[in-house]
Amino acid sequence: MATPIYIIEEQKLRRNLRLISDVAAKANIEIILAFKAFALWKTFPIFREYIHATTASSLSEARLAFEEFGAPAHTYSPAYTDDEIDEIIRCSSHLTFNSLSQYQRYHERAKGVSLGLRVNPEYSEVGTLLYNPCAPGTRFGVTADKLPEQLPADIEGFHCHCHCESGADVFQRTLVHIEEKFARWFPQLKWINFGGGHLMTRKDYDVDLLIRMMNDFHQRYPWLKVILEPGSAFAWQTGSLVAHVVDIVEDKGIKTAILDVSFTCHMPDCLEMPYYPDVRGAEHLEESSMYSEYSEYSDYCYRLGGNSCLSGDFMGSWQFDHELQIGEEIIFEDMIHYTTVKTNTFNGVTHPSIALLHEDGTLEVLRRFGYEDYRNRMD
Repeated sequence: MATPIYIIEEQKLRRNLRLISDVAAKANIEIILAFKAFALWKTFPIFREYIHATTASSLSEARLAFEEFGAPAHTYSPAYTDDEIDEIIRCSSHLTFNSLSQYQRYHERAKGVSLGLRVNPEYSEVGTLLYNPCAPGTRFGVTADKLPEQLPADIEGFHCHCHCESGADVFQRTLVHIEEKFARWFPQLKWINFGGGHLMTRKDYDVDLLIRMMNDFHQRYPWLKVILEPGSAFAWQTGSLVAHVVDIVEDKGIKTAILDVSFTCHMPDCLEMPYYPDVRGAEHLEESSMYSEYSEYSDYCYRLGGNSCLSGDFMGSWQFDHELQIGEEIIFEDMIHYTTVKTNTFNGVTHPSIALLHEDGTLEVLRRFGYEDYRNRMD
């Protein structure tokens, strides 16, 4: 197999979609796809069998929803601009403003769409500050103390986002804060969007709790339509990034297997968050323990290095049960959600192809990248 390549597995994708569709039906809510986590548009025909809408945060994402998914987007952006707002409105069914000033500036131009405000409940259990949308000083949303008691007549919904790959128990605790801060405005609304980060396809996620919570919420506020917009949940554990070892180098006793992929270019969240991805057939080790003279597998411990010239383009370390060889396949698990939408062409490093493994076992390459893709970004 030519590498590097992202492979998304249709069987696993449909498994997630069936679960999400089942939750939506039992909880009487709408669950829509967040493009910021997954936007492989050639798979949209599969998605349309299970869901009916998507969420966008830019003009390009809104157009992708309208033109490729085939339905107008639920759109939110931290700040709309004069030269894009009209086209965004054309491609949207819902338009959420991040601030009252953005609302004042653009709401009269937004005819024919349902308008909302993003609100900030000032509570989130996301531990990594980089991913916490409610951290002090956040640029996202309006706090309760800044809202007028009577909302503008054309505001129909609230949008809030407080989670990142979170469980239903976290949502349960967060919902208490959302209601405490904002329930007095609910009679003025038609819908509420609880954002993303609801990782309902993870094995330990309490789906039954989520369904009960939403049905209880409907009992309290029967007029409110409820929307969730997860991203990772749709593509969770649906595919991998396949690479190969192209060289093995050693310095000061540290061995690095250089791959034909790059953490910086093709797995940026690993360095940003940071987190260590699962590598098939290997065990991640703490750096302090990997070269212990008492380690049973000390000869088989490697950093994995990217094929760019950035000094920090590596992660480590992993323990294998054998000595790695040049040409050997290295498979990074769960590399579809977020990873595929955040890649870049830094250094001109070859971008992984994207493929779909169909249920019948056939592998369809959806996209190959080449020199023209790198050159055209510089045009």
